Amino acid sequence: MKLYVVISLREEEMENVLVTAEEEKALAATTADFDDCDALFLEVWEDGAKIDDYRLQ
Repeated sequence: MKLYVVISLREEEMENVLVTAEEEKALAATTADFDDCDALFLEVWEDGAKIDDYRLQ
């Protein structure tokens, strides 16, 4: 099972803001969805290991 973790970046602080098994929900996230968010990153996890990560916005 894959898990999608959306991480918001604000200045130098990172925070997990969304964890979901739904890829579409994770990919639909925007910086406007979260307070004072400068950028969003996505981590993809499967079987307890990170298999991918990239910047969403």
